[in-house]
Amino acid sequence: MPQPLADVLAEVRTLLLDPALTRAVAAGRRRGHTPTVTRAELRPVALKGGTHLQIVTDDGARPFTRNVAPGAEAEAAVDALLAEPFGNWHVETTAATVQVRITKKGDAQVHRGAPPSAAPAAGHDREKQWLLDPGDPLFQVVGGSAAKRRQVDAFLRALAATLPASLPSPLRVVDLGCGNAYLTFAAYRYLTSRGAKVQVVGVDVREDQRVRNTAVAASLGCADDVTFVAGTISSAELPFEPDLVLALHACDTATDEALARAVQWSARWVLAAPCCHHDIAAQLKGNAAPAPFGELTRHAIMRERFADVLTDTLRASLLRLRGYKVDVVEFIDSAHTPRNLLLRARRTDAEPTPAQRAEYESLTTQWSVTPALEKLLS
Repeated sequence: MPQPLADVLAEVRTLLLDPALTRAVAAGRRRGHTPTVTRAELRPVALKGGTHLQIVTDDGARPFTRNVAPGAEAEAAVDALLAEPFGNWHVETTAATVQVRITKKGDAQVHRGAPPSAAPAAGHDREKQWLLDPGDPLFQVVGGSAAKRRQVDAFLRALAATLPASLPSPLRVVDLGCGNAYLTFAAYRYLTSRGAKVQVVGVDVREDQRVRNTAVAASLGCADDVTFVAGTISSAELPFEPDLVLALHACDTATDEALARAVQWSARWVLAAPCCHHDIAAQLKGNAAPAPFGELTRHAIMRERFADVLTDTLRASLLRLRGYKVDVVEFIDSAHTPRNLLLRARRTDAEPTPAQRAEYESLTTQWSVTPALEKLLS
């Protein structure tokens, strides 16, 4: 039976502010009205400062997360959501489940039931969907599109898989060819969340990027730990020899320059996501393919794709010959970016085997190529 909307929303308000709340979702729209957000989800989270109410809203392009303190702040946030013309509310507490649907006439139909059999755990100790919270201030500064959040999360998961459970402190990091540095900042925020003292330097050839990124670091309150220099990958001067080297989407042989510097620094870990592979492609174009592989390079598009594979195969091989254990993995699903390969390396100082040396020599000899990384390392 329909009930007055004001009375039902007053009940919903009480439930949303009740410590017994476990989860609530608002979605849909009332007839003739459009909310400013397409969806809102609320749940309690346990933070260092005590339990807060986490509110995740979605404007259709990206979610926005904020944690509000109990009391006046939470009441104001809840009142603002209740003022939105949502068409449905679903509220779960430890004692009951309440579902509200707004009718075409503006009344409320209410269904009350038992609580969920297993309420979700409050707080940040539960398994996270994202390694870096979508509500992190970083995304407010650099933007937080769905594609960017996916890329950040994929990168951080690759980083987590590369590093040991116990991080050295301080942990010194350099991002070579950092561009607008949103992955640089993401790495810093994630690594510090794991308890390490982290020092980061971002390198980019453009001075305006250095100025812009330095301002972002100041706005995020990490300017003492995250600094930037303008210079080339091969010649930039750092205040330390890094433990971790990042080179994410550095174009063509810039990736080779980054890998060469990592080897010269004896960096313990390297993550490189190559971008563009013109060097080997040009060499293949000028050479006859060994039999019986002529068809692999006969057509330009096939030659370019094969050059991508051959280039990164040789890069991985050269790193192994220099004492690194190397994995080549998918960075992020190719539906989101075609540049989705990641070289993940960990220094072991293991001596290369004769078979590894022979494989590298065979590849370069048969295809008549000399990788840029080989030249840089020699």
